[in-house]
Amino acid sequence: MFLYQTWLTTHSRYEYDLYIEISGAKQIMRDTVPSVVFKTRVRDESVEGPNPFRWQDLTTEEIFRGKKVIVFSLPGAFTPTCSSTHLPGYEKHYEEFKALGIDQIICLSVNDAFVMFQWGKQQGVENVFLLPDGSGEFTRKMGMLVDKSNLGFGMRSWRYSMLVNDMKIEKIFTEPDFGDNCPTDPFEVSDADTMLAYLKESK
Repeated sequence: MFLYQTWLTTHSRYEYDLYIEISGAKQIMRDTVPSVVFKTRVRDESVEGPNPFRWQDLTTEEIFRGKKVIVFSLPGAFTPTCSSTHLPGYEKHYEEFKALGIDQIICLSVNDAFVMFQWGKQQGVENVFLLPDGSGEFTRKMGMLVDKSNLGFGMRSWRYSMLVNDMKIEKIFTEPDFGDNCPTDPFEVSDADTMLAYLKESK
């Protein structure tokens, strides 16, 4: 195990995370979601022109404080498994998750706000909130940032899902073979069905 130290200027303090080593790759294990600021785009009818959107900062606290949230993170918008199965699964089961006490379902990816918006339109998403981690800061602090240069992607998120209750990570499902330039794209445990089964068993 390793102790990792990062300086958080917004909080003027040190944050310590516990590392575990999985298949030679170090992965942060944490019990709360990291504090970051997401750069999002929101519709604003006061903005003239064909693109009536403006930038809006969204903090981790605004997203998670006092809420029960499911986050599933994936390598990239418009990519095959993400588009055919991962995102559609959570969208399909949204009402079941809501009935089990979930306030919000978030799809996170290391993509910018423009890409995530267009992907959401293409997918016809109505319930899942697509959250852009454009800089990869949240993913990095979660210990889930991996190099996918073997696919021409660069730095992206490893595939995982987690249940967050009032900022605290209650459960996380991380796909196997975590590491840089993984030759495969495991998709076994971060799917909607697995999370749904966990919630039902936990009642």
